Amino acid sequence: MVTVINGDYKGQQGKVLRVLADKKQAFVEGIRLVSKHTKPNNANPQGGIIKKEAPIHISNIMVMDNQKNPTRVGRRIEDNKLVRFSKKSGEVIE
Repeated sequence: MVTVINGDYKGQQGKVLRVLADKKQAFVEGIRLVSKHTKPNNANPQGGIIKKEAPIHISNIMVMDNQKNPTRVGRRIEDNKLVRFSKKSGEVIE
């Protein structure tokens, strides 16, 4: 889960659907919906206008910790495993 910290969608929260690492962008569920015109096809026989997520730059989103607070993320080794943890609370992020 992430929250948007900057831009038109500031304060909204959603789940990351996919990340474009080379462009440093992420698709977040329910954030930055755009209208896309589609031709009729097997999946959508009528065609028409559909709403879908557009990418948002990763500098504008922040990971949420277990208490649903936006936080920076650190990494450390616990039990010979590399885990992510919240910089605010110090708890491990699942």
